[in-house]
Amino acid sequence: MTPFGKRIREHRMARGITMKQMATDLDVSSAYLSALEHGHRGRPSSGFVAQIAGYFDLMWDDAEELKRLATMSHPKVTVKTAGLHPKATELANLLAVHIDEMDEDTLDWIIAEVRLRVGTQPTGPTH
Repeated sequence: MTPFGKRIREHRMARGITMKQMATDLDVSSAYLSALEHGHRGRPSSGFVAQIAGYFDLMWDDAEELKRLATMSHPKVTVKTAGLHPKATELANLLAVHIDEMDEDTLDWIIAEVRLRVGTQPTGPTH
């Protein structure tokens, strides 16, 4: 599941909306919506993210958070390290090989450390 899919599910469940109902309301298939929630599809278009934000009546910060999560939710990431320091390639490869072995606490620590060092802060919960 991607951060975007998790957040959509949280909004949907909090409002008691079934996946089938939401799919019908948004004029998409239940299979597509399920694939988005479970991270089996790439990130949705910005137009569809805006449609979802409108569907849930999300305003300002909540709508921006949904857009940010969509951007950060591509399930198949490519990291290009050509021209970077060799340690960047080492890091990318270590993550690629070992990410499935990391528990949630380790992932939270890595995310927090990277955000701290590059100067970005989350606008909402990461899990």
